[in-house]
Amino acid sequence: MRILGIFRRAAAAFLLSGRLGSDLSAAGPVLPHPILFVTQVPEPADFTTITSTFGNHLGNLDSVPRGGDLWIRYPDGTLKNLTLAAGFGASGAQAATAIAVREPAVHWDGDRAVFSLVLGAPTRQYEVTEYFWQLYEIRNFLDPAATPVITRVPGQPVSYNNISPTYGTDDRILFTSDRPRSGERHLWPQRDEYEEAPTVTGLWSLDPASGDLFQLNHSPSGAFSPGVDSFGRVVFVRWDHLQRDQQADGDALTGGQNYGTFNYSSEASDALILTNNRAEIFPESRQTAGDVNGHTFNQFFPWAIREDGTGEETLNHLGRHELGGSYRSAARNDDPNLGELYYFGNKPNTNIVDNFLQIRESSTKPGQFYGIDAPEFGTHAAGSIVALNAPLDRNADSCTLEYVTASRLTATQTGAAQPLGLYRSPLPLSDGRLAAVFTRETSADANVGTASAPVSRYDFHLILLKKSGDSWIPDLPLTDALTASVEWWSPDERRQFQGRLWELDPVEVRSRPRPARVVAELESPEQSVFLAEGVEPSALQRFLRERNLALIVGRDVTTRDAADFQQPFNLRAPGGHQTVGKAGKIYDVAHLQLFQGDLVRGLGIRNAGDAPVPGRRVLARTLHDSIEFNPPNSTGPAGSVGLASDGSFASLVPSRRAVSWQLTSPDGGPVVHERYWLTFQPGEIRACGSCHGVNTHDQAGQPPPTNAPEALRGFLRFWKNQTGYARLNVERSGTDLTVSVSAGSERTNVVEASIDLRNWTTVTTHPPNSTGHYLLHQQLSDDEPTRFFRVQIH
Repeated sequence: MRILGIFRRAAAAFLLSGRLGSDLSAAGPVLPHPILFVTQVPEPADFTTITSTFGNHLGNLDSVPRGGDLWIRYPDGTLKNLTLAAGFGASGAQAATAIAVREPAVHWDGDRAVFSLVLGAPTRQYEVTEYFWQLYEIRNFLDPAATPVITRVPGQPVSYNNISPTYGTDDRILFTSDRPRSGERHLWPQRDEYEEAPTVTGLWSLDPASGDLFQLNHSPSGAFSPGVDSFGRVVFVRWDHLQRDQQADGDALTGGQNYGTFNYSSEASDALILTNNRAEIFPESRQTAGDVNGHTFNQFFPWAIREDGTGEETLNHLGRHELGGSYRSAARNDDPNLGELYYFGNKPNTNIVDNFLQIRESSTKPGQFYGIDAPEFGTHAAGSIVALNAPLDRNADSCTLEYVTASRLTATQTGAAQPLGLYRSPLPLSDGRLAAVFTRETSADANVGTASAPVSRYDFHLILLKKSGDSWIPDLPLTDALTASVEWWSPDERRQFQGRLWELDPVEVRSRPRPARVVAELESPEQSVFLAEGVEPSALQRFLRERNLALIVGRDVTTRDAADFQQPFNLRAPGGHQTVGKAGKIYDVAHLQLFQGDLVRGLGIRNAGDAPVPGRRVLARTLHDSIEFNPPNSTGPAGSVGLASDGSFASLVPSRRAVSWQLTSPDGGPVVHERYWLTFQPGEIRACGSCHGVNTHDQAGQPPPTNAPEALRGFLRFWKNQTGYARLNVERSGTDLTVSVSAGSERTNVVEASIDLRNWTTVTTHPPNSTGHYLLHQQLSDDEPTRFFRVQIH
């Protein structure tokens, strides 16, 4: 039988037998608002399980034992089991109606919440069934006497794991999912860049009313804990692991016997299996080769993106040079200008983190983000609490990181490193107090029970913290012990648990003002080029959306942020433009070579006749989805565009697919590597200052570049010539219209209507880019009649 109860700390204890009772008496301090949280049957294993740093999205019984619930703690301490009250879950033996729940998020109005729930468990031994986390919404739960109503969110991907939901400013639901980016089942599951374990594919946006669904970003190793901050940004944690496949490196030494890695010929369902072919082209090798040092990369850092999926970037452009605590070698070993250590200089921030997990914005300080600095394994993503001060528009060089709890737990420390315990899910309350999930255990977790009756060392439960000197320490528990007695099929053996449940994922239930939706704006250097070239940005964006493309622009790649001494600087563009920050070697760069993340790495072919395991890992492949639309670059390497004399570049790239790049020398050899994957949306025009964007100044002491990029000018001229684009310039005086056409000319008229000629109705047979007379018509607004006029292109 399953038992749920609450133990009084005073000494006497009582149990609520079965699941007959859902209301528990008040305990603990009074809080300003209710708190939603979940209970979870403990799982000692910490690799791709419910509380792991990555791969925590799986719905199988080994990853997430059933028997937890969604709870509410009312301000006076009264507890209510909401899923039980709504008719969800099972007592004792966990079978077809068993549940686990996770990650509630409260609506802006404070009257409903969305969360994830996985339903079902094997009903008999050896029963193998796939179980998937799905999104559910709960209403009518604020009144302790009311019966809550829980419904499945319509329109979400079925037969995929959908987790970590939150509400957008327009009531769309933003979440992470392991749905393949293209929706093709043969690419499921996407496998991460580390252990090639299943991972979520990125952030997704769903309108439950219409079923409209699109992907905000494509993350090759995963994205976690999204939320919309007080400035309207979607803030989340991303796992970045852009390095070559370590499993393939092992297979190269053993003839493929370890993991059976291989390449597919493409992403297609009928792609050829290229046995004994595991070639990779980007980034550089994990092992040092000559003058190039081996490259590894692994971090969990905060990112931000707009709700439409544009503008993806590390939060406030904060990266490892501002926050990173782990060692990284210089990219090359033949240039004494390149350094191995991170550079903080005289910046306000001198604190570091290994990882920044479970991000949550402060309720009282907009732009202050709490998180957990935890090792990757062993502690269920529990560690020390940190706070990052990164309001909108604050320069990365001025952002600071605070240690909220007294000491850091590094990736190699246990025990004494955190004498007071470990934390998860920091929750800054609206009255300025701080709550969190806590355990006093500090050593790495392990099963201290048996295989059939697993027991974790950890006892995660909700607490308030209090200030002690400059740090916060554990104070009062927010619940008494919630316990259960459950059993389930693994499915091979019968397992059971009896004892205290974990308490996870707390969130405060209160109304909040909706922030204004953040909208992208084209910056003035790029605007000036569009204006001079007679191209309306909206016309180009329409062209891009129709073809699932985006345009990326860089102003001056010879500049790099002053903190970045790991990769080559002192760069010189074609024609001689250069930025020299220190005497020494100068690198000539002539091309930007682009790569797209293709799901073409497979596993499981160790011997002839083996069948590959399901799913694929992302590998970098030279740009091919959009290369036909870019200006030709015959002297550059595959998938590249040329740099302009001012150090700028412009390139079309595929949208909603991970993209990366590197600067190359005139002969195509790599010089500077991008270290992240980035995703762009259809129609997005994304401009940046340089390859490693400048915060306040570059190595030469110069501010961020503001030049009008010549490469953009060249691209627009190429695009107009290829498409026959012409801009109609309409001058209006009363009811009279004067219309002229800019077809590649420099002249500019007062513009009241601009449109691609191909989308106008004509009554002649002349092609749009030839000379001739055209009878065109346009309806200038909804309440005006259609106007006809004749235009001559010459």
